[in-house]
Amino acid sequence: MKIKTISRSSDSYVPVSNARESALPRNLNPELHPFERAREYTRALNATKLERVFAQPFVGTLGDGHRDGVYAFAKNFSSVNKVATASGDGIIKYWDITSRSETYSYKAHYGMCSGLIVTPNQKSMLSCGVDKTIKLWEISNDSDYNQNYNYTLNSDNSISNKGLLKTYLADFSLMSLDHHQSDDLFITAGLEINLWDINRNKPLSNLSWGADNITCVKFNKTETSIFASTGSDNSVILYDIRTNSPTQKIKTSMRNNSISWNPMEAYIFATANEDQNSYLWDMRYMDKSLNVFKGHVNAVMDIDFSPTGKEIVTGSYDKTLRIFDSNKGHSRDVYHTKRMQRIFITKFSMDSKYIFSGSDDGNIRIWRSHANERSGPKSSKKRSKEEYDEKLKERYADMPEIRRISRHRHLPGYIKTADHIKTEETQSLKRREDNRRNHSTPGSVPYIPERSKPVVGRVHKQ
Repeated sequence: MKIKTISRSSDSYVPVSNARESALPRNLNPELHPFERAREYTRALNATKLERVFAQPFVGTLGDGHRDGVYAFAKNFSSVNKVATASGDGIIKYWDITSRSETYSYKAHYGMCSGLIVTPNQKSMLSCGVDKTIKLWEISNDSDYNQNYNYTLNSDNSISNKGLLKTYLADFSLMSLDHHQSDDLFITAGLEINLWDINRNKPLSNLSWGADNITCVKFNKTETSIFASTGSDNSVILYDIRTNSPTQKIKTSMRNNSISWNPMEAYIFATANEDQNSYLWDMRYMDKSLNVFKGHVNAVMDIDFSPTGKEIVTGSYDKTLRIFDSNKGHSRDVYHTKRMQRIFITKFSMDSKYIFSGSDDGNIRIWRSHANERSGPKSSKKRSKEEYDEKLKERYADMPEIRRISRHRHLPGYIKTADHIKTEETQSLKRREDNRRNHSTPGSVPYIPERSKPVVGRVHKQ
């Protein structure tokens, strides 16, 4: 038997996969590529078109949802695939996102469950409702994942809950609650703001400052001793639990419905307002807002930062949710369906790739944060192509055709009509102000920046 072998020099050998690249080096001299910008523009245009072609933001719903509207939502900050929701009929459900099925279901409150939060130890969650109670519930561990705690009726028709750990009694109906990031402390809001220790039955202190009714409270994620509240008197108040007192208060032109703190920048938070806008604030300088997020045509009910702190999602009474870059004033995308009703809750997932929304129709919907993205493994070639396309779209974003295609969205008729009316009203007010300024003594009608308009008053704690 004769065996022939191939002998190559290791110095001159070039692998087959890289032979073409080595044989054809690229000369980057612009004089040799006179049509480079034209080719790049065409590629950017095609990438923008394909982005809209493959835009399918809606993923699905969680199980069968609730029987009533969804008004409270809690993320498990230590887990990507666990969330909790609460509805107007007082039922709490703890969900597994991977299977879209409910792990636990509790009949928690008589009437609406208005507040819900998963404790930092991931073993329990707190809920509050209009029935003047706060309840501590056991939630899923991996060891007992298949064990489902459902509510049952006793012989006297009273409700029996196996997962109930503790009940706290308040003196008034509660609208919101939040838990400290590390300590066993939580706050509740209603007629008053109370600070509680999870191991005690009575509140530690009352921190109220002037509002008739408090609608939302949120702890800062980084400066954990600071929390903010919104009230029915159109106020936004900051508190410090180290001094056990409020620190500063501003009044806005209309009521704020929700607060969200930026998880990456300790001093930044955002509010959802009844005036159809959302506002970005710096707690160190609250004479004016840092940014105004426009686009909705009805009251904004909820707002949430992405875990990266670079994006914001808002849910509105106009049955749409919008996604904003935190440094821009207009939404980069708007999501809606024919069957979705008024949105009261919207949150980012912990990996910022998905968005959850809860509405009046009882469904919890899952959306992609980027409508054209797809989950699943990608080859290095695919990732390189996507990164190249993103850079091209960013480079040519201001070209008229690309800007038109990337900004165009199909909206329901009632949204377009309301937006047209809103635009006419805004332009009319602007014309009236310009006319007053032009026909008045110079300086008597000062120009008020858009970011300063929502603030109508500010109070410091003496």
